[in-house]
Amino acid sequence: MRPFLYQRATDPDMAVQALSAAAAANNPLTHASAQPLAGGTTLIDLMKLDVMRPTAIVDINPLARGWSAIEPGRDNLRLGALARMSDVAAHDEIQRNYPVIANSLKLAASAQLRNMATLGGNVMQRTRCSYFRDVSYENCNKRNPGSGCAAMDGVNRMHAVLGVSDQCIATYPGDFAQALIALDATVEITGRSGSRSLPFAELHKAPGNSPDIETTLQPGELISAFTVSGRWPRSVYLKARDRQSYEFALSSAAIALDVQDGTIRDARVALGGVATIPWRAREAEALLKGQKFDDGLAQRAADAAFADARGRRHNSFKIALGKCVVARALQQAVTMEI
Repeated sequence: MRPFLYQRATDPDMAVQALSAAAAANNPLTHASAQPLAGGTTLIDLMKLDVMRPTAIVDINPLARGWSAIEPGRDNLRLGALARMSDVAAHDEIQRNYPVIANSLKLAASAQLRNMATLGGNVMQRTRCSYFRDVSYENCNKRNPGSGCAAMDGVNRMHAVLGVSDQCIATYPGDFAQALIALDATVEITGRSGSRSLPFAELHKAPGNSPDIETTLQPGELISAFTVSGRWPRSVYLKARDRQSYEFALSSAAIALDVQDGTIRDARVALGGVATIPWRAREAEALLKGQKFDDGLAQRAADAAFADARGRRHNSFKIALGKCVVARALQQAVTMEI
């Protein structure tokens, strides 16, 4: 591990100032010059692998007193970015009214990691692409812009089939983000100019021509909270993976439905394990709304969700698998007892 400056921020202003100053003093490129430290479950790994080489680490754990609240309201939910994954997953109100959130967190990582990892850090985690995480491969556009993408013609079983570009096919690895994008969550951001909010769907950037720029956050900005409007008791998160514990998704689906008298009034469908960013399947949602549910409708919605998928040599199976996951998740959501 390379040497770095450690700073401990005691309030949001101090954290923002420290991160902004470190970013301004260096040319970050892909080796971000300043990084916040909360749970550290991703950052420390990447530093040990020499993938990320921050010159400054700003410990933001003291901010947890104001940024870790779990606040379910009558018609909304607010989650502090420094809330621990395990605490949110175990919360009774979230299990009752937002099971898609609780389940996405329970199915992520190990119990030990969930006890350490924060919500904000989880949505900011970087890809598990082996070509990104192994610095012996020079051609990775995320780590070394303009160098190419080794995964294109390499072993790409775990890579994306949606949202890909000719520059990058790395998969976004998280689970919680799929629940947030399905529920139209809003992300609250604290920076030098104060606080701002934006739809969670606008936080992550598809690879395009600049795979190394992964989010819309500006230097010095921190995620402070997430907000979800409404209640979604009829919601599920289904995850298919190579083994039942501590494994990233081959394909997953976050489903939230509003069903009245057998008719689907509203439908939310998000996909994980198959896309370069948290992925909302709006074509599938459009097919579901206003319809009576049956197996045929579930299959048509699943087909629509993957209509634009582009498989490669080793990952084409994800298209068929993903359709099965979506159809099964829809069936589970419709038959839930609430």
